[in-house]
Amino acid sequence: MLDVTQIRIRDAARLLGVSDDTVRRWVDQGSLHADKDESGRKVVDGAALAAFARANAPAAPDLIGAASSARNRLTGIVTDVVADTVMAQVEMQCGPHRIVSLMSSEAVRELGLEPGSVAVAVVKSTTVIVETPS
Repeated sequence: MLDVTQIRIRDAARLLGVSDDTVRRWVDQGSLHADKDESGRKVVDGAALAAFARANAPAAPDLIGAASSARNRLTGIVTDVVADTVMAQVEMQCGPHRIVSLMSSEAVRELGLEPGSVAVAVVKSTTVIVETPS
């Protein structure tokens, strides 16, 4: 038998990056289905929430206008650049996500990266670690 994940409204809101009231409004409008758990709290089925998130996710803005095989594109703002003569560490804030990239100082100069620059972090990797809460 499958174990169905039920997610409380406040947790669904946090996962979607919206307010509790927004999720409740989607439920009231019928855009997102919710049931009640054994304690009488509204909960959303995890698979239904995943489908809703995927269907309603805004596309990342295309700032570079280039075709790419990478699907993991995070648009954000550069928050810090630490560079020496050879290497640099670039930090970005992409929504709620902090992204850190190590690259050559030459690349930083060529791209004009500095705090306040808008950029796209593109992740293309054969290794992606996925964790779940304990």
